[in-house]
Amino acid sequence: MTSKAKTKWMMRVSMLAAVAVVLMYLEFPLPLFPPWLQIDFSDIPALLGGIALGPWAAVTIEVLKNLVHILLKGLSFGGAGQLANLLIGLGLVLPAALWTRAHPIRRGALIGIAWGTLCVAIVGPLANVFILVPAAGISTEALAGAMTPIMEILGLQGRLSPMVGYGLLAVAPFNIIKGLLGMLVVGLLYKPLLPTLSAVERE
Repeated sequence: MTSKAKTKWMMRVSMLAAVAVVLMYLEFPLPLFPPWLQIDFSDIPALLGGIALGPWAAVTIEVLKNLVHILLKGLSFGGAGQLANLLIGLGLVLPAALWTRAHPIRRGALIGIAWGTLCVAIVGPLANVFILVPAAGISTEALAGAMTPIMEILGLQGRLSPMVGYGLLAVAPFNIIKGLLGMLVVGLLYKPLLPTLSAVERE
């Protein structure tokens, strides 16, 4: 990659990171889910960047958006919120970026996102149970209260511990929904945006 191409790469990564920061503020809750699990589309720029510009672009965008978010909004749950966003974001975008390097077509990108979705559906609950929930300082009582709507609808109230229920019935489905939304948006934007973003890699 030439010096000119590197400059273009950095400019496009910075632009995508800026878009990701804005999208972090456009978040919304899902019915029945714990209120701190908010859907946003901030991983979409990282997915596009990773698919078009390579895995390092995906990592850089995910790191930059969370650093800027901390500077603008402060730490969420003592930093556990941004850590969760970073870990789940990387778990989603890196498999997509790596798979697309070997299969540089839209179907390859979508299969890569599917692998990423599977990854965060498995790793996300484990990370939450053993790292993120304790780091956030969320009590068992608060977790039990937040999980009551889902547990009651499924008839599992009292049959699963709040932590296990949270991982299996909230975090895993939440991450699958995020992955499917990412797959949908990237599928729609692949043809109009990816050739322009990818052009820098050929310079």
